[in-house]
Amino acid sequence: MDKLPKIAIPVVFALIVFAILISKSAVTIGPGEGGVLFEPFGDGINTERTYGEGFQIVAPWNDMIVQKVRQQSISDNMNVLSVNGLDITVSGTIWFEPEFKNLGLLIQTKGEDYIRELLSPAINAAAKSVVGRYTPEQLYSSKRDIIELEILEEVRKELDGQYVNVKRVLVENVKLPTTIKDAIERKLKQEQESLEYEFRLVTAKKEAEKVTIEAQGKADANRILSASLTDKILQDKGIDATLRLSESPNAKVIVVGSGDSGLPLILGNN
Repeated sequence: MDKLPKIAIPVVFALIVFAILISKSAVTIGPGEGGVLFEPFGDGINTERTYGEGFQIVAPWNDMIVQKVRQQSISDNMNVLSVNGLDITVSGTIWFEPEFKNLGLLIQTKGEDYIRELLSPAINAAAKSVVGRYTPEQLYSSKRDIIELEILEEVRKELDGQYVNVKRVLVENVKLPTTIKDAIERKLKQEQESLEYEFRLVTAKKEAEKVTIEAQGKADANRILSASLTDKILQDKGIDATLRLSESPNAKVIVVGSGDSGLPLILGNN
């Protein structure tokens, strides 16, 4: 009984040490994350292996650095200059993801805060380069899709070989000085009104042409019909009419002579 406390103390101490070792050795990597080992007694960051999701056991003297490896996004407001030197604020979002198999190289070369150290400067540089090619009016209206594609291409050039894949760039807002914005909106309104006026003129012209064509068609038809009604045709039609009238049971037909055209003059009574 007297020896029991002396035996219990080392056992308790061993259990405590074992629990500490287990807690240091067991690492859980969450969904959409990856991990790389930092080996203080080795070469530092182990760039040969990236650990995937789940429960991982590592040596207690090593540290597991966990980073998101799924697609993610960052948004930023950038102050840039247009082609004519006007100060413009561009709000945008970029979708990206680190290369899973090269996560160790990314952390080794750019650090754990690679978004601030690498990605943000690349986005700003690309935005300044692209926006500087356009006028405020182009940025405000028709060039938004083209600008997004050009910024995406520039960012990819900046990050080539940097172990980060950029998926998409979205330009959400282009903020111009109020006076410039109002002037552009007035100009766009005037252009729209001019287009509407031109459309009405074209429509009216086409309608007039349609009426003219229809009238000409009717005139040509009447002229052709008049030209086709010769004396012979008129005489034949008169004879046909006389025959139809004579065939009527209640009709009395008296032929009193013929007119100048050679047609019979008919008197008929019911």
